[in-house]
Amino acid sequence: MLGCKERTLAGAAKAKGGASVGLLDDLENEAQRRKAEADRAVEVRTERESAYRTILEPAMGKLRAYLTELVEKIKVLQPKIAIRHEIAGYGDVVAYVEHEYELRDARQPSSLELTLSFAATVASSECPAVTVEGAARVRAVANLFQRHRLGGPLAERKDNSGEMAGAVFKAKGKIPLAANFMADAASGQLRITFTNFDDFGSVTKNVPPERVDDALFDEIGRYLMRDPNSLLREALPDDYRSQLKAKVHEQTVKRRWEATIDSRQQEDLAMLKHEHGFGASLNKLGDAMGKLKGLVQRKPAG
Repeated sequence: MLGCKERTLAGAAKAKGGASVGLLDDLENEAQRRKAEADRAVEVRTERESAYRTILEPAMGKLRAYLTELVEKIKVLQPKIAIRHEIAGYGDVVAYVEHEYELRDARQPSSLELTLSFAATVASSECPAVTVEGAARVRAVANLFQRHRLGGPLAERKDNSGEMAGAVFKAKGKIPLAANFMADAASGQLRITFTNFDDFGSVTKNVPPERVDDALFDEIGRYLMRDPNSLLREALPDDYRSQLKAKVHEQTVKRRWEATIDSRQQEDLAMLKHEHGFGASLNKLGDAMGKLKGLVQRKPAG
């Protein structure tokens, strides 16, 4: 009996020792994982700082020189650059760029920023005079005009109770435009932000350091002059492009079958009315519609 008891205690001690070793292994693995994450974070930070110092910082100097030369040439040529934005409940606001530009730069120990600012004057003669009816709609359009600094309503009309009944709007004023370029060591990228170019509001694009080159500068210049460009268009992956193509084909086939089925329904209904009269056609219409329903549920062939 004593021998059994000793063996039992020894087994328990061994099991306890095994649990202790397992816990230590878990702690060691967690420590190694955290160290690997910390090492990787240091590596990424070092790579980004290196990209900023060796690629982005010199490229920002080239971009500044490019924008300076671009502005000088534009001032000489005075091209007619149109800006066209839509206001919900009103319509298109047309404006033309004024060739008065301000290029500012800001340098910090680990970042560089360039901002090109100018404005477009609203061409009121090319903008519609729109009568907006209803107090809620008038307030909505007025708020949008005020937000974008496009003036207020030309005329307001109130009902007998003194409530707003309608108003006439016609855009005027200026649209501020800005192109901002920020490069920093923290991200290791060039962040481009355009304000009020394609629409009211801002759009941002991040560019990796290896793509900040003369070709990018040319795309930026074309974008600023509203020339055809692909600056903000991203290339779609091949698999996603194939999915879109397949979906378009499927929708095309579906519309074709829906049109065919609708045509057949009209033909069969006309035939039943002609052969059996309206009363008899109602009795046989259920069978005909059942057959057509089968056609709809059947998967169409491409």
